[in-house]
Amino acid sequence: MNTLDIFFHVLGTAVVASPVLLLAVMGLTLLFNRPLSETATVRLTQTSVLLALIPAIAILIAMLATGIRNVPIEFGNWVTIPEQAFHFHLKFTFDRLSIPFLMLSCVLCGVVGEFTRRYLHREQGFARFFLFYAIFYCGMVLSSLAGTIETLFVGWEMVGLSSALLIAYFHERENPVRNGQRVWTIYRLSDAALLIAAITMHHMVGEGDFGGLMNSGIWPEGTAAVTSSQALLVGTLLLIGAAGKSALFPFSGWLPRAMEGPTPSSAIFYGALSVHLGAYLLLRLSPLLEASLALQVMVLSLGVISAIGGALMSRVQTDVKTSLAYASLTQVGIIVVEIGLGLRYLALIHIMGHATLRTMQLLRAPTLLRDYNDLENKIGSRLQQQPWSGVGWLPKPVQRWCYRFGFDRGFMDIALDRWIAGPFVGFFLACNRTEERITRFLSREPDSNVETDESGFDDNTPQDISTAA
Repeated sequence: MNTLDIFFHVLGTAVVASPVLLLAVMGLTLLFNRPLSETATVRLTQTSVLLALIPAIAILIAMLATGIRNVPIEFGNWVTIPEQAFHFHLKFTFDRLSIPFLMLSCVLCGVVGEFTRRYLHREQGFARFFLFYAIFYCGMVLSSLAGTIETLFVGWEMVGLSSALLIAYFHERENPVRNGQRVWTIYRLSDAALLIAAITMHHMVGEGDFGGLMNSGIWPEGTAAVTSSQALLVGTLLLIGAAGKSALFPFSGWLPRAMEGPTPSSAIFYGALSVHLGAYLLLRLSPLLEASLALQVMVLSLGVISAIGGALMSRVQTDVKTSLAYASLTQVGIIVVEIGLGLRYLALIHIMGHATLRTMQLLRAPTLLRDYNDLENKIGSRLQQQPWSGVGWLPKPVQRWCYRFGFDRGFMDIALDRWIAGPFVGFFLACNRTEERITRFLSREPDSNVETDESGFDDNTPQDISTAA
């Protein structure tokens, strides 16, 4: 390795190690019942963010100065199964896509962490919040820099786990816990699709490296190195995973349930970073979409339906956080359409701008409502609001259906319960009943291979003399 390679490797290792060390310190202090003070917790979090952001900026400057467009940081195979053609390869990639998304993640995590210091001051679960927040921050760094689908899956799981835990943050109430379980269930479905995609990639190209699916590993000029049918198979699985993570249709029903968490987690998860993670995955593998026309049509259709549905649902919500969450869904749907059309840099800029704006809106939402009420009290009347004319040109029955569609959140919860959760649970309940019947039937059948005497005892069973007497 030359001097430049060592420079990149040291800085890249620092970027990855910073959130991992933060998570280790947060977890160990709580594990041994030695929680840090609020000030120490926040300072440690901010220091970790800076120790990841500053090396990332240094890598970006060095890449611009030298003209290098792709810097891989590899840590070798951690798990190898030769018989199954599977290996867990830990690899991180710094390029034109990962560095901007990583810097966005660091900046927004730092801002929201500082906001939380005041928002949850003297809260009983202050340390618990920042532990879950460290899991999320570590997951975002791993997902942003992932060069293999196995590395992405680790970060993907950490983001999903922290999301469900923070939704159920107020665990003394029933609804947050129930909604956290519901969101975790939807995540399980999308994670299963991502895991199947990882196994499929290994069987197709013999590795989980994203470069194996593309002839060039340099984003965004790469082209697919697989056939159209293979791209359709892997792309469909990845699309399901992205739809579940970004609340795209038909998984949008869990989005309002996620608003049960504290405002900082709602801002960083469903306004800024987590909700864009599915779109980021599609953007990372955008050359794969061009290999299959059917896959490209699926991506465009999913984006259009999600954008229209999000616009209708956001207009009729009575809760400001839920309304902003569905507005985020509208923008994510548009971003997916841009990815489907091949507008990769536009989609990346859209992600960064929308994440920054939506974070500010969600953090401002509680005080905005208070200011709005104070203004109405001072003027002595309600503020005039302009009616939305977006569907005014439609017939009245269609307008009423649009309102019902938005008010019932697209009927997605009902559809998921009836067509996915219901049959799934029913199938396994039927399997359980069948197993019970088989067990009862086998327990009644005598064993013909064991000889019994007239007293009914077999030769191998010890007899209780007092009972026999």
